[in-house]
Amino acid sequence: MSASPELDAYDRAILAILQRDNTTPQRVIGERVNLSAPAVQRRIRRMEETGVIRANVALVDPARVGHPITIFVEVEVESERAELIDAAKRGFAAVPEVQQCYYVTGEADFILVVTVASMADYEALTRRLFFADNNVKRFRTFVAMDRVKVGLEVSLA
Repeated sequence: MSASPELDAYDRAILAILQRDNTTPQRVIGERVNLSAPAVQRRIRRMEETGVIRANVALVDPARVGHPITIFVEVEVESERAELIDAAKRGFAAVPEVQQCYYVTGEADFILVVTVASMADYEALTRRLFFADNNVKRFRTFVAMDRVKVGLEVSLA
């Protein structure tokens, strides 16, 4: 992706509102930031087209839809050859239980955030994702005891 587009104070104010509730009507956003609804619409469309706004989604509580267990997994691979790392990225990204995947520096190569219905489901997932992959050297599992803060809101300061 190219360089980030310039965001002015209006864009940042609009983003702050949308990050809290992206169903806020453009008329209401305009009233809050002192712009017309069409001006708000143009700015939102530009931010979508330039990739500042990546998606408009509903944030679902995993526990309320049968996936109460959140697990963090450190994954270390045997080889960091580009094609093997790319394959791992594609593989992790394709798994619905993997909510987030980060390629990181340090001892681990990847950090995954996983939600599952049960530990049996997690065990089955480990067999598919880790034990069946010859490039996975080891993985460490951290089970979340409580979801203290979960969010995707980006600081605009």
